[in-house]
Amino acid sequence: MRSTRYVPILLLIAVIALGVAPAAAAGAGVPYEDPNLPVSERVADLLSRMTLEEKVGQMTQTERYQVFDDATPITTWHLGALLSGGGSTPTQNTPEAWADMVDRFQRAALATRLHIPLLYGIDSVHGDGNMYGATVFPHNIGLGATRDPALVSEVEHVTASETRASGPQWTFAPCICAARDDRWGRTYESFGEDPGLVIQMETAIDGFQGPRGHLGDADRVLATAKHYAGDGDTRYGTASGDYKIDQGIAITNRQDFWDTSLRQYLSAVQDHRVGSVMPSYSSVDWTEDGIGNPIKMHANQELISGVLKGEMDFGGFVISDWEGIHQIPGDWATQVRTGVNAGIDMMMEPNAYQSFETTLLDEVNAGRVSMSRIDDAVSRILTKKFQLGLFEHPFTDRSALAEIGSAEHRAVARRAVAESQVLLKNDKHVLPLRRDGDVYVAGSNANNIGNQAGGWTLTWQGGSTNQIPGTTILDGIRQAVSSRGTVTYSADASAPIRPSDVGVVVVGETPYSEGFGDVGGPRWAYDPGDNGVPRPVKDMQFSSDDKAAVDKVCAAASRCVVVIVSGRPLILDPVQLAKIDGLVEAWLPGSEGEGVADTLFGASPYVGKLPVTWPRTLAQEPINVGDASYDPLYPFGFGLRIP
Repeated sequence: MRSTRYVPILLLIAVIALGVAPAAAAGAGVPYEDPNLPVSERVADLLSRMTLEEKVGQMTQTERYQVFDDATPITTWHLGALLSGGGSTPTQNTPEAWADMVDRFQRAALATRLHIPLLYGIDSVHGDGNMYGATVFPHNIGLGATRDPALVSEVEHVTASETRASGPQWTFAPCICAARDDRWGRTYESFGEDPGLVIQMETAIDGFQGPRGHLGDADRVLATAKHYAGDGDTRYGTASGDYKIDQGIAITNRQDFWDTSLRQYLSAVQDHRVGSVMPSYSSVDWTEDGIGNPIKMHANQELISGVLKGEMDFGGFVISDWEGIHQIPGDWATQVRTGVNAGIDMMMEPNAYQSFETTLLDEVNAGRVSMSRIDDAVSRILTKKFQLGLFEHPFTDRSALAEIGSAEHRAVARRAVAESQVLLKNDKHVLPLRRDGDVYVAGSNANNIGNQAGGWTLTWQGGSTNQIPGTTILDGIRQAVSSRGTVTYSADASAPIRPSDVGVVVVGETPYSEGFGDVGGPRWAYDPGDNGVPRPVKDMQFSSDDKAAVDKVCAAASRCVVVIVSGRPLILDPVQLAKIDGLVEAWLPGSEGEGVADTLFGASPYVGKLPVTWPRTLAQEPINVGDASYDPLYPFGFGLRIP
């Protein structure tokens, strides 16, 4: 007999067609749909009504491209979540198109028997960089240089508002690793090498999620602390394939691992209430029992269930990285079983989501995965969906769409850029520059917004040819110089240089992400703008063209300033450094190049401090503050001020 406590199917179809939440239409028809009940009671009631297939579906996340043309698998497979990887966007990459897409997927989720809404996750790691028109902030290494936790919270609040206004309610950020070797291709995703600094910057989580009880607000998203744990502490040369250090092995003892890689999660969980945690691709090899038996973090029950969920009392859910369990030793059934039993609650399966569901069902039915483990995972996931308010408001609140990329938001980004600038050298008091002077601008990164935005911008790897709304450093310089001054621009310094000119040479890296940024690692060539041509080698060195531009400008101009745009320190030639009057590390500033010019011309003071140690040579890596032998070019925390 059909219970009258359920929403009649015709009404359900009607409200889905109208884009109205079925729960709202049903009122308090069943306890889990009653917003006045405690979340724990709603979760327990909903869980009691779910079949095993529905529970396994909630533990499954797949990629947008699997359901973009046909959303019915969301309904058929009871999918709990979707994601967009880097470069995975709607056909028209606009805020409106994002909202339309997410809402279309949400309708498919609400067509399930219990109409449980979807979570949609994206990598808003420096603003919602995947979406054209978003405000693109400095990457974390630049935010770490600011030493300004309040600013970091404000940055991520803007990021959260732009993300949720366009549909997604979940970000795979922040990375709270401590990057211990700058040769790592993800160094720029870290706030710095010192876990204490990382802990200070965990206000990022508050910016994403808001105060306690405000996760459901229209300008907040669920945060993800990643990558648990030790992704920044892997040893160079231990990675698989062409990677050199990314996804490698942390060879360490438990005390050192706590000191460098684990303790920042305690504060993220207990002080900032982070809602989800993502395990690392990397492994840990404990020296206490001898080297040679590394454990993949996605399989590490001791650290996920024992430490994170047990000792730290983490109440959110654990989401795997992209096909993370595929790196666990064993066959597919072993990988699924091991990952779930280790404590991973939701699997990010962009390609094998159907096979994951059927395999997990088999493992449960065979008794190799317990129902209590399934219920624990699903309860954690549902709790966050209720706290996000998705059962009452599953569709995108579009009231703030017009604020995406607004002048107000870009002003926050510009201030973050200015505060992130680190002044390393200022001989002859070359800085600040005069607004009425003659400025000669050169270098590969002076007028390239793709390079200054870095990886995770429009595509996974970013790109030198990528164009986003914003200002380049050259734009900022031109705006700063008054009508009584002049600006000459020549990327390769081939234009004549006058003796009265002050040179500004903007050099540095081209974009990369993950292992493709490892020093000595593979070279990406697969974005449309690459045209099949491998990108420059990642070696933490100036390119030959940039070296030549620095030499030419510094030899001919009255004084010269070199600005480095990079995701990590670069090795400086001592002979060339001696010829440079001013040296600034700008990191990866994002869309607001004016912030770099603000400090060059004195509109904003230099307040940034190095979040990582600057080595003299590449052979010094890894080098970190506190090392027994510590002889850097510039120490951790260094940053000049101008009186």
